[in-house]
Amino acid sequence: MTTHQPEVNPDLSSDPQLANLDLNSGLPPKLNLFTMFRLGLFQMGLGMMSLLTLGVLNRVLINGMEVPAVIAASAIAMHQFMSPARVWFGQMSDSKRLFGLHRSGYVWIGAAIFVVASFVAVQVTWQLGDSINLTSGWQWTNSQLGWAGVLAFVFAIYGLALSSSSTPFAALLVDISDEEDRSKLVGVVWSMLMVGIVIGAILSSSLLKEIANDTPVAVLRAAIDRLFLIVPSIVFGLALLATVGVEKKYSRFHSRTTLVEREDKITLGRALRVLTASRQTGLFFAFLLIMTTSLFMQEPILEPFGGEVFQMTYAETTRINAFWGTGTLIGLSATSFFVVPRLGKQATTKFGCFAVAGCFGAIILAGFTHNPAVLNTVMFVFGLASGVVTSGAISLMLDLTAAETAGTFIGAWGLAQAMARGIATVAGGLVLDLGRKLFSMPELAYGLVFALQAIGMIGAVVLLSRVNVQEFRVSAKQAIANVIASNQD
Repeated sequence: MTTHQPEVNPDLSSDPQLANLDLNSGLPPKLNLFTMFRLGLFQMGLGMMSLLTLGVLNRVLINGMEVPAVIAASAIAMHQFMSPARVWFGQMSDSKRLFGLHRSGYVWIGAAIFVVASFVAVQVTWQLGDSINLTSGWQWTNSQLGWAGVLAFVFAIYGLALSSSSTPFAALLVDISDEEDRSKLVGVVWSMLMVGIVIGAILSSSLLKEIANDTPVAVLRAAIDRLFLIVPSIVFGLALLATVGVEKKYSRFHSRTTLVEREDKITLGRALRVLTASRQTGLFFAFLLIMTTSLFMQEPILEPFGGEVFQMTYAETTRINAFWGTGTLIGLSATSFFVVPRLGKQATTKFGCFAVAGCFGAIILAGFTHNPAVLNTVMFVFGLASGVVTSGAISLMLDLTAAETAGTFIGAWGLAQAMARGIATVAGGLVLDLGRKLFSMPELAYGLVFALQAIGMIGAVVLLSRVNVQEFRVSAKQAIANVIASNQD
């Protein structure tokens, strides 16, 4: 076996990620607050998109067209079940450049595809609605199931594009930040996700304000088509505005790696060897899976809950997301800047899990009041608790990431979260359908979903108690050293 030191290219201009090195420190400049908020524009766009798919389109299917909740949720959830591709896209961004950059090119191409796919999904939804009208309701006909399958396929394409964009973006956050400013970056960027949900809720509510529960389908169709043209166009513009030039100026990717010509060295198989080297990886993966599933099971049934139990209009149920998003925004910001530095990432996440579990109990009780103001207030508090657990978990996630294979690790964590969101979306619809068979009162049917979520959050705390960041770092470092040794053998 032969060993040698990594070579340094004296011509910094030949590599766009080395061209901006600070000559005094040998590192790119540190992130400033303006750039953190600028990066958050991408997450803001994702928040707006999630509201359109899991909020507006989901209610159209369940309440407007009376598609069974499990069918609607399963079709939309297909974009989450494409999440295994996140590991591959993460590894690709580690090893292969697009437009001379490791992360940004994937972000741009993925964003272009998922905004187009979202509009196509709406058009397929109308075809599904036409097939339902022909039989005066859902009858499990070949035509209805066929269009539901096409809708699921479109959401699969949407999911692949989302994976190819969001995973390299999260890896970019690792590349451009240091450990001491990472919790602030997380707080800012993921707060902007909530800003996107709030802005999306306000914009959607404004564009749908004339839509009542009994509005003819033709009028509903025109309003929602307009919504799905305007918002995705804005989202694509935000993706470009957020990322153009950032990687070239701030990335520490090359200064951190210990591998020479790593484009030829880090194959997917070798990256997976690093990924599976620590039992802590599996523990944290399981925690993310259970915590995220428990946190988001209400997402596909929340707006139908507001419509059926509280008799709220489309615009009113869309605004529920604004209360939840505002609470989450405040919780994220306050936690990242004030709570995590004092309590630590793990303790903060545990506290957030317990708080979220309590909020689900409050949502169940709110259903029996039939008062929309009570629901909105509880959703705001739920948002605060969600912000705490999200901030703690994401900060911990970025700590459990090895620099040399950041894209692969972020892909794995993204896989856990996306799988969980997919499971949550389907489970929310499935449990609601089960609750309707078990209970005659809709309050109890929806309450069954919320009760299972509370139980899941408690289970997540048990797993989190076994996660050890230091053990992860030691085993990952050794695994990377083994990869280097095998490359040099």
